[in-house]
Amino acid sequence: MAVKKFAVTPGFEVGGTLFRPEQLAVLGSILGPDAEIEMTTFKQLYVAMDEERMPEVQEQLEQVGLEVHPAGFLSKSLITCNFCRGAEDAGLDVAKKLDKVVADHVVPSPLKIGYAGCALGTSEPLIKDIAVVKMKDEFDIYIGGESKGIKANLAQMFIKGLKEEQIFPIVSRLISIFQEHGKKKETYARFVKRITPEKLHELVSGIS
Repeated sequence: MAVKKFAVTPGFEVGGTLFRPEQLAVLGSILGPDAEIEMTTFKQLYVAMDEERMPEVQEQLEQVGLEVHPAGFLSKSLITCNFCRGAEDAGLDVAKKLDKVVADHVVPSPLKIGYAGCALGTSEPLIKDIAVVKMKDEFDIYIGGESKGIKANLAQMFIKGLKEEQIFPIVSRLISIFQEHGKKKETYARFVKRITPEKLHELVSGIS
């Protein structure tokens, strides 16, 4: 039996990333006794199961509103705050659009991208590889956070004061630059230090 992994997430609403009871019930009932489920730091569940059954299982999971993503060296689905200031003030619609832009791109090492709807930053944006923080009616982008190891560090401000329509092409460009210039298994924080924030500014110039 060939075993393969895929990722599952419920998406997000006001309240954060929430699995509904019926979704978990379906997940448990259709996977079978040989499957394994792992909680990741990406706010995704990794499912390891018989590869032959995956198309059928994934279709059933999507029918109950779950999102299915590939596993591996990819940009992960967006990690968000709980939108405690409400959908409009915290920018829930912006986060949903951003999620579609950032998820599932093949990259040199797994890429965590975060979103926070205010300066409280309950999604811990400053330890993400790339993060967008809403500041009233504008958005700031941070890069190069690292939560692991004894040399963990906070992300640094990259661009501030952006309008909604500006953040999508810039974040997309940051991902593509990592795809083009990153080394295999190089973390994004190390990549930022190697290529320098100044060079990244040059490579995204003209977008903002």
